[in-house]
Amino acid sequence: MIIGLTGRNASGKGEVADYLKSRGFQYFSLSDIIREVIQRRGQQVTRDALIKTGNELRQQYGRGYLAEEIARRLQEDRNCVVDSIRNPNEVRVLRRNPRFILANVIADSAVRFRRMQQRQRESDPQTLEGFRAFEERELSIDEDAQQLQEVEKVADITIENNGTLEDLHRRLHETLQSIARQQKRPDWDTYFMRIAQVTALRSNCIKRKVAAVIVRDRRVISSGYNGTPRGTKNCYEGGCPRCNSTTDSGASLEECLCSHGEENAITQAAYHGVSVKGATLYTTFAPCLLCTKMIINSGIAEVVYNEEYPLNDSSFRLLQEAGVRCRKL
Repeated sequence: MIIGLTGRNASGKGEVADYLKSRGFQYFSLSDIIREVIQRRGQQVTRDALIKTGNELRQQYGRGYLAEEIARRLQEDRNCVVDSIRNPNEVRVLRRNPRFILANVIADSAVRFRRMQQRQRESDPQTLEGFRAFEERELSIDEDAQQLQEVEKVADITIENNGTLEDLHRRLHETLQSIARQQKRPDWDTYFMRIAQVTALRSNCIKRKVAAVIVRDRRVISSGYNGTPRGTKNCYEGGCPRCNSTTDSGASLEECLCSHGEENAITQAAYHGVSVKGATLYTTFAPCLLCTKMIINSGIAEVVYNEEYPLNDSSFRLLQEAGVRCRKL
């Protein structure tokens, strides 16, 4: 999950972030992007400088710039917390990731003022009236500036923080449990196809990267990607004259020295003495006729493919005749 944090000054976003970090969340802050710029300029990092520089960056590079920078750093296999979200366009950027949830941390102004006083920073307002006036200046309606009120309106959840730290931690524990129950895992088809897509990155063919994984009992028992045979020069090193020529796609296939992903997945299983009878083959590209014949004769029961192959009609007819299930994901 990716939890974004927004909220007004001294509402407790830092405490929420610390709690999430203690639970293994990777921490990011949009303000850190601004701090890096201020420090490169040799300026002092103050709240006014953060606001001013953040607005400048949005005007110069786009309203979602800070979020774009953070989005590049998010790891898909990690839970993450993103702090200091202050513009609706930043929310839109982060919402491109389906794991993103925006949390608005709230507390009464008097409570937040007391917390600010406890920090004892010289630049902070010294009276409640001054604090409220300072906050009003921050609630800009300029589309290129921070717009806390507009961000608050689109929050998915609200975390009230008027009580003790223990109260906050209890609420956060309950909130995390609720979010976790709603998180969706990839289904088995998506899971195995994505493994095949990552496997395709190992391909050494310069024409097209294709891979297949063979699955039985929801366990990968073999994998293969396209490329020249074992012990020969890689395709991208000139190993296949056909692929390295100007031959049109689909032409002179009989001259290609590269083995296909499905072919390699089946032969790898044979090489290691693993039976593929009754298994499912997931392939990033629908099988050609040669691979289709190998799939049938090896006893594979089902083929799941991601992209169409332009010369597939014969393959599909043969799979159907042999009783091998075939479907597109």
